[in-house]
Amino acid sequence: MTTTSTTGTTTGTLLAAPAARAEHATKIYGTGDAAVRALDDVTLDIPRGRLTAVMGPSGSGKSTLLHCMAGLDVVTSGRVLVDEQDLAELSDRELTVLRRTRIGFVFQAFNLVPTMTAIENVVLPFTLGGARPDRAWLDTVVETVGLRDRLHHRPSELSGGQQQRVAVARALVTRPEIVFADEPTGNLDSRAGAEVLGFLRRAVDDFDQTVVMVTHDAIAASFADAVVFLADGRVVDRMDAPTTQRVFDRMRAFDRAHELGA
Repeated sequence: MTTTSTTGTTTGTLLAAPAARAEHATKIYGTGDAAVRALDDVTLDIPRGRLTAVMGPSGSGKSTLLHCMAGLDVVTSGRVLVDEQDLAELSDRELTVLRRTRIGFVFQAFNLVPTMTAIENVVLPFTLGGARPDRAWLDTVVETVGLRDRLHHRPSELSGGQQQRVAVARALVTRPEIVFADEPTGNLDSRAGAEVLGFLRRAVDDFDQTVVMVTHDAIAASFADAVVFLADGRVVDRMDAPTTQRVFDRMRAFDRAHELGA
């Protein structure tokens, strides 16, 4: 069995550094008796070119982990690295630029600008940065998410699935090192959810993208290359090559353990 060190090397083999890494990440909200430890000493590597799902019971720290790794929140202790860059070493301006250019984020609630058309929402990261998108790549992304005939419609004129496709396109258009997706199918019906998952899977398989997805859905997790399970703010298990049934059985075991613990 080959063991990877924190430097990304193995005996006789040089491996790519992870796309993102949490090292002893702890996140505490509040103080004193009201303090809540959302993350508790989490160390986790996110491998490049893979789709990783993060699962766990409600309150396990899934979304907190995602937000901290994406630079949308800061850890109380420990550190988070994206493409070997320690986020704590960046100024507010540098962090803003990194989030706009090297990190993509897909929100459960879409977070589209209602007064902008679909294409204006897709290229918003470039608009904010005063840059122009690569036209060929923009066309590829638009074609991939299947929105060619809806580009000039506003979010209110799009279905939930179409809005989430716009959000996925916006996350991919800058060719970021990593895309984080927080419950990307949570507000969608099963058909629209399957479409969005298919787009994320294709982003990994066809474009060598790295995707981290928080989900509570065993079917969604089955699209991933690996699943990381959290409980009480800690990583408690990992599953490679997940299937819907295996994930469902693991989550059911979590529920039983929680009931016994209660």
